[in-house]
Amino acid sequence: MKNIYHTLGLLIFVVSFIGNIEAAHHEDALLDAVNNSDRNSKYSARDDYRNPYETLSFFQIKPTMHVLELSAGGGWYTEILAPYLQPAGKLSVTHHNPEAGGYYKRSRNSYDEKVKSNPLFMGVEVITADVPPTKPFTKPATQDLVVTFRNLHNWLGQDAMKAIMQEAFNSLKVDGHFGVVEHRAPEGSTMEFMKTSGYVSQSLAIDTALAVGFTLIATSEINSNPKDTADHPKGVWTLPPSFRLKDQDREKYSEIGESDRMTLLFKK
Repeated sequence: MKNIYHTLGLLIFVVSFIGNIEAAHHEDALLDAVNNSDRNSKYSARDDYRNPYETLSFFQIKPTMHVLELSAGGGWYTEILAPYLQPAGKLSVTHHNPEAGGYYKRSRNSYDEKVKSNPLFMGVEVITADVPPTKPFTKPATQDLVVTFRNLHNWLGQDAMKAIMQEAFNSLKVDGHFGVVEHRAPEGSTMEFMKTSGYVSQSLAIDTALAVGFTLIATSEINSNPKDTADHPKGVWTLPPSFRLKDQDREKYSEIGESDRMTLLFKK
């Protein structure tokens, strides 16, 4: 009889422990946003490379924050950020000026349609932003966190990286944070290589942020990929998901996976 009670006690403890874990997970709004089954399945399939939960946690995001996402693209991160922030915070994003025409107009129109029609984008404020900036992104000192994902190379190619980082700095409240993920070039890479390959050296990213007034808080290897040598025929776009070479050596580049990326956190 004593053994039966002991076994029952252990069973109750295990069930209680599992229940506490499930409850803790349920109370994690960020984890819920990442695991949301309404996300675009092609987007969520890339979580293993982009590590959204770990990355946003590293950026010290909180559900009550005012967050500015720079150059939101197709909305990969917006799908996570908007539902997470909608109840108690606010998400603003910068996006292409459609008057630039061509790709910029198509990309912006596609994003605007998602804001109108996709419930995951509810509450998002879209800010038209030229590159380089022609006006402030937001009122000064109104944002708790500014984030950007794989955009430094685009800005660098347009000689606008420092100017956009300055706008990020200006947008933040004192002690606000700036989180950056970017394809990482080998140290010593030339400016020409970085402007054409899609990779930016970590030292250049840090030095530019320091030059506009930021303080480096931490770096992380959350999004690193040691298989990526960054010396591909079509730059970073050789790798998935772009596969710029199409079927040529596709298996080889699939094995490498998505790019090696730096993950940086700065403070105003």
